[in-house]
Amino acid sequence: MLIGREPPQLLKQRLVYQGRKFSFEVSNLRLPNNSRGDWECIRHPGGALAVPVTPDGKLVLLRQYRFALQGRLLEFPAGTVERHEAPEETIKREIEEETGYRAHKWQKLGQFPVAPGYSDELIYAFLAQDLEKLETPPSQDADEDMENVLMTPQELEDAILAGEPIDAKSISSFFLARPFLK
Repeated sequence: MLIGREPPQLLKQRLVYQGRKFSFEVSNLRLPNNSRGDWECIRHPGGALAVPVTPDGKLVLLRQYRFALQGRLLEFPAGTVERHEAPEETIKREIEEETGYRAHKWQKLGQFPVAPGYSDELIYAFLAQDLEKLETPPSQDADEDMENVLMTPQELEDAILAGEPIDAKSISSFFLARPFLK
């Protein structure tokens, strides 16, 4: 996805916070339409996500605890793109760590912004097929609290339409993958 580049004029940057995975800025800007004001932005290196499909056509999702929402969401495996990695490398590592599966066939589905009103994060979505269950999966991060959930594409679509707690990046990626699913 190519996003037209029309950077605003930076007049003053009042605050910068560097976190573990992203930074937060408050900047006084002049926008291309000449309006001026303070805007907050989360600067994020991006995320990579897989829509994993087992040989029998089931989707591998995670039911994961998310502290910000104080509950569990259904989502596809994903992870933050590290500075030294391409999104393809990130998701190949993450799918093994988070699900215990390895994919032997990969297809890029596309990329999209997550919350462009306040963040520059892009999600790089991939279809992961020809999965094999690893005998000894890599260790999960200590703060990860998740379990695998296998669903048919129709079961996931029904859950989405029923309003079950599913994150937006997973919903978007599912619909990008839908034409390739049985």
